[in-house]
Amino acid sequence: MEYIYAAMILHSAEKDINEENVKSIIEAAGIEADDARIKALIAALEDVDIDEAMETTAMAAAAPAAAPAAAEAVEEEEEEEEEEEASEEEAAAGLGALFG
Repeated sequence: MEYIYAAMILHSAEKDINEENVKSIIEAAGIEADDARIKALIAALEDVDIDEAMETTAMAAAAPAAAPAAAEAVEEEEEEEEEEEASEEEAAAGLGALFG
């Protein structure tokens, strides 16, 4: 993950994402750089639009966060409907006792 973070830092700083720069960031973080992993990262990112990938990931992360809120709203509506039904039944029972 730290290699990907290094690439994201370079991208955010508008620097070239190359082996030398990634290695510098990894070593600055106090991690021993693995040249094979760095080469694999550079090769994997060669045809990737990082801005688009980050935007897509941000949207995907926001969607699950919105889902619990929607589920809570549905649960609240169901509870309100149950309360309304219960109060209607109680009212009918109360009227039945008056005239019963």
